[in-house]
Amino acid sequence: MGFIAWLVLGLFAGVIAKLLLPGRDPGGLIGTTLIGIAGAFVGGWLSAKVLDRPISKEFFDLPTWGSAIVGSLVLLIGYRLLFGNSRD
Repeated sequence: MGFIAWLVLGLFAGVIAKLLLPGRDPGGLIGTTLIGIAGAFVGGWLSAKVLDRPISKEFFDLPTWGSAIVGSLVLLIGYRLLFGNSRD
């Protein structure tokens, strides 16, 4: 999978993570999108290193999408814990 595909995957993973964890985030849509892209990279890396599940070369691989979404959720939760609800 190329770099652009990882960006698209991260964008969708960020949107899905935002749908699973609704609420106001500091940083808005752009921040959530960047967290989704970073979460896709982190989820893929953790999947390969910790779970010993190599990253698939195919874009429509369910475990790759799952690891990207879980990585995005973890980063979104961490972001909310660190920066709180600063948009009140």
